[in-house]
Amino acid sequence: MGQNLRTIDWNVTTMGQNLRTIHWTLTTMGHNLRTIGWNVPTTVRNLLDWSNPFWTIQYLYEYYDSLSLEDRIYYAILGMELIYYPVLAAVAVSVNLVTIVILSRGKCGLSKCVTRYLVAMAAADLLVIITDVILRQIPIAYWSQFRFVRSIPVCNIHAVLLYAATDCSVWFTVTFTFDRFVAICCQKLKITYCTEKTAAVVLGTVTVLSCLKDTFWYFMYSSGYMLGNEPWFCAVTPSVMASRIWAVVEALHYILTPGVPFVLILLLNALTVRHILVVSKARRRLRVHSGWESPSDPEMKSRRKSIILLFVISGNFILLWGFFMVYSIWNRMHYLGFYSVYLHEFIQELGFMFQLLSCCTNTCIYAVTQTKFREQLKNAVKFPFVLIVKFIK
Repeated sequence: MGQNLRTIDWNVTTMGQNLRTIHWTLTTMGHNLRTIGWNVPTTVRNLLDWSNPFWTIQYLYEYYDSLSLEDRIYYAILGMELIYYPVLAAVAVSVNLVTIVILSRGKCGLSKCVTRYLVAMAAADLLVIITDVILRQIPIAYWSQFRFVRSIPVCNIHAVLLYAATDCSVWFTVTFTFDRFVAICCQKLKITYCTEKTAAVVLGTVTVLSCLKDTFWYFMYSSGYMLGNEPWFCAVTPSVMASRIWAVVEALHYILTPGVPFVLILLLNALTVRHILVVSKARRRLRVHSGWESPSDPEMKSRRKSIILLFVISGNFILLWGFFMVYSIWNRMHYLGFYSVYLHEFIQELGFMFQLLSCCTNTCIYAVTQTKFREQLKNAVKFPFVLIVKFIK
C-alpha cells in the first residue's frame, strides 16, 4: 500500500486484471471502487484528492503517459460528466416543462390526438430526467458529496420508477410513430384510430404495462445505492450477477426497450416513406397528364418534409440509444463468462450520455418543427421580459 497510484495501476495490469474486475470484487465484499481512495496511505491520498469531484481530471493529467488510449477517453468522459449532467438536467427540465405548457394550451395548430402524444412524450422525458439524471447520474458523478445517499434504502423502488419512466418515454415515441403511420397510410382506419380518446387509451395502456413489467427490478436489486458507473446502480448480490435466470430477464428487458422499438420505428417509417413516394409519383404523373407545368408543388414539398422528419426521428433514436443497448447486453454476457468481445467502459458512459440526451431531442424534433409552436415558444421566452417592462413602467 506504500506505492503510488501509478505503481498500483501497473501491478494490476501485470496481474491480468482490469478496473472493472476490481470494482466487482470490492462490491462483493461490500465496498465500492471509490473507497480505494480512503484506504491508500496519506501521501497518496494527498496526491489525488478523492473528495474533489474533478479527481479524474487530475488523475488523467498526472498519469496521462502511462494510460492507454481507451483509459484516457474514459477518464476524460468522467470529467465531462461533472458539467454535462447538471447542464443537461437544467436544459431538459426547462425544455420539457415549456413544451408541456405550450402544447397543453392547444394553440399550436395540432390536432388533439397529436397534442396528447406530444404532451405524454414530454412528461415521460421529464420523469426520466428527474429519476435518472438528477437522482442517479449526478449523485454518481459527485459521489463524495452524495455519500449520504447510501443510507437511504429505496434504491430498488427508485429503479422501478426509473425504468418505468424510460419505457414510457421510448414506447410513447413508438405509439406516436404508429399513429402518424395510420394517419398518412391508412385513410379508412384514420377516422376511428387517430382520435383523442384512442390516444388516451393507448398511452394509459403503455403506462400500466411498463409499470407492471418493471416491478421485477424491485426483487432483482437490493435497497442500497452503489453509486457506481454500471448499468445497474443499486447493490446487486453475487447470486443475482451470476444467475442465468436473471440474465434472461434482463436481456428481455433490453430487447423490449429499446430493441423492439428500434425495429418498429424503422419498419413504420419505411412503410410511411414508401407510401409517400408512391403517392408523390402518382401525383407527378397526374400533373404531367393534366398539363400543369408549375415547378412548385406545395403538396410534394410537404411530403418531402415529412420524409426528412421521419429519417431524422429514426436516426436520432437509434444513434442516441445504440451505444447503451449494445453495452448493456454485452455487460450482462460478460459477467456470465462470454469474453469473446471486449468493450471498454467509456462506451457505457457514452451510452448513458447519449441515451439521456434523447430526453431533450425527441419532443423537440416533433414539436419545434411546427411554425406555430415556434411562435408560442418565442412568446414564452419574451413573457418574463414583458412582465419586467410592465412592472418598471
